[in-house]
Amino acid sequence: MAGFLMDFVLVLLYTLRDILPILLLIIFFQLVVLKQPVPHLKRVIQGGIYVVVGLTLFLVGLEKALFPVGKIMASQLSDPVFIGNSENELSFWWSYYWIYIFAALIGFTTTIAEPSLIAVAIKASEVSAGTISQWGFRVTVALGVAFALALGTFRIVTGTPLYIYIIAGYIVVVIQTIFAPRKLIALAYDSGGVTTSTVTVPLVAALGLGLSSAVPGRNPAVDGFGLIAFASLFPIITVLGYAQVVELKTRLLKNKNRER
Repeated sequence: MAGFLMDFVLVLLYTLRDILPILLLIIFFQLVVLKQPVPHLKRVIQGGIYVVVGLTLFLVGLEKALFPVGKIMASQLSDPVFIGNSENELSFWWSYYWIYIFAALIGFTTTIAEPSLIAVAIKASEVSAGTISQWGFRVTVALGVAFALALGTFRIVTGTPLYIYIIAGYIVVVIQTIFAPRKLIALAYDSGGVTTSTVTVPLVAALGLGLSSAVPGRNPAVDGFGLIAFASLFPIITVLGYAQVVELKTRLLKNKNRER
């Protein structure tokens, strides 16, 4: 208990240090530039305290739980006793199939729970008058992250260069952007950013570093990073693909109605 309190106090001090410049900037513009008193000062102070305490607890939770969990799962699923011996390179890659499955499932579940994605899905549904389903949008983005993390862990196991996947992915995005409905392009691009937030990033980062440490011949500094880039890219592809499928179905329905 004493150790936890010490860690909490240290992280609290670091959080205050990081938030102080933002707070001073807001106060400066409010009092000096705008020359207006802070509205609802008590509520603002109360909310600020909640933010500082919440961020502190979240950061402590990352250090004590999410980072270790991701690293432990990667090391356990990569253990030679668990995956067995591989006679050739192809069977060596395939022997890590549980890692690929775990990465896909953890990507899907963490993305579904992302507060930022939920917020964007709600707003997208509101501005589209319900045309864009909240759950449909969230599931589409989550499927993109699931595929991204499975492919990203495969890249770590095989040791192939990151730039090949990223260049190929963005070529697909550019081609999709040309043909996708214009009203959903910006939303698709934003979906890549909201997937890499408070819930997903800690587990994904720990998974990549843990896996690269466990796989023979891989360097965590070189191979351990990059999963977050995958998680940012592939949801754009899935959302643009979803938009293209919806547009195609709409056109087919209109053509059928005209024929009748």
